[in-house]
Amino acid sequence: MVSYFLRCPGCGQSFSDHYTLDCPSGCNALLRAVYTERRLTLRDLPGVFRYSGWLPIEGHLEIDAGPVSYESEGLARELGLSHLTITFSGYWPERGANMETCSFKELEAQPTMLRLREKGAGVIQVSSAGNTGRAFCQVSALTGAPVVIVVPAHAADRLWTTVPAENVCLITVEGDYSDSIALGREVCALPGIVPEGGAKNVARRDGMGTVMLDGTVSAGRLPDYYFQAVGSGTGGIAAWEAAERLIADGRFGSRLPALHLSQNLPFVPMVRAHEAGRREIVADDMPDAGASIARVSADVLTNRHPPWGLRGGVFDALAASGGRMYAVANEDARDAGRFFFETEEIDLDPAAAVAVASLARAVEEGLVDPRKHVLLNVTGGGYERAAEDLDRFQIEPLIQIGAGETLDEAIRGDIRTWLNEVAGRA
Repeated sequence: MVSYFLRCPGCGQSFSDHYTLDCPSGCNALLRAVYTERRLTLRDLPGVFRYSGWLPIEGHLEIDAGPVSYESEGLARELGLSHLTITFSGYWPERGANMETCSFKELEAQPTMLRLREKGAGVIQVSSAGNTGRAFCQVSALTGAPVVIVVPAHAADRLWTTVPAENVCLITVEGDYSDSIALGREVCALPGIVPEGGAKNVARRDGMGTVMLDGTVSAGRLPDYYFQAVGSGTGGIAAWEAAERLIADGRFGSRLPALHLSQNLPFVPMVRAHEAGRREIVADDMPDAGASIARVSADVLTNRHPPWGLRGGVFDALAASGGRMYAVANEDARDAGRFFFETEEIDLDPAAAVAVASLARAVEEGLVDPRKHVLLNVTGGGYERAAEDLDRFQIEPLIQIGAGETLDEAIRGDIRTWLNEVAGRA
């Protein structure tokens, strides 16, 4: 039985899912999945698939990697917060956190690759600054599903798995995340390769939305405030959408959590657009973008084309929730990472440290009521433990593209050869 359908918030049209990324009528809006289950029902399934009733899939994967939420003691005490729920997505066995790539991007990769398999759309292509690509490589390694990954050359060392990955085509490009996105579009012009879709992919958003679901279930209620560091802002959109479903459920509260989203200075285009009250991001929001991106400590938070102004995008999510945005300096993020390690005893991904820094600032500046409920989305961590406990298999690039180069016929031929080899192993 089909458990969901898609709806466009622009025109209101509803339709069945064929790995659909865009409204058939051409609306500039993010499609949403509408589930037949109006109330959240927890499944006896591993990891993220505990929430499969609110994921755009029919089956599940045997992968025990999902968000883990707990009531903070150390960090909450130091910040003076009465109710701080931390939802941790990384590797922390003592807490039951088993994301072996140490990133919440596994929440996106699992339902996305399963959705693709169930819809029979083709081989998926993913552009990444590192963490997303690693998560998709890990799911490929565990399931055998083929994937084409495009990353900046400087991020290639972040592409590793904890079991051997035989069906990954890794392409590196000289440049930044935006260059990998542009090259990925060229790759998707080849027959048999389909774009993962980014924010347009309901499986990615609803996979990330399980952070809000897990934190709410753990606390027994929706939070008043939600904190996360963002690059594209898709995680903030996902939290908003999940919170709306929980409100409709009726058991967890009736008010949207205020989204408190942060970016890493000096590259903060969404912060600038938000402060100006603009639905559009303009060139002045990204002065000297290349140099700014090179200076951030959390480069996974850099995206020159975030889903900001479209219907259902980050602008709408912040407006609906009465949210805020923060610009966090590298030094403040590093201090916050050390602070979190001292109080919670686990190391953080640089992006998660940005979120912790924004929470500390919000408390210091009186932007949150310390008596109310806060949900902190720790989007990655546990690298030190993972290095001790797990094997690591580096993904070697199949193709390397220089600065300013495009796909020539020889490179296209190499990708076609890889596709044929993958098909032969299937």
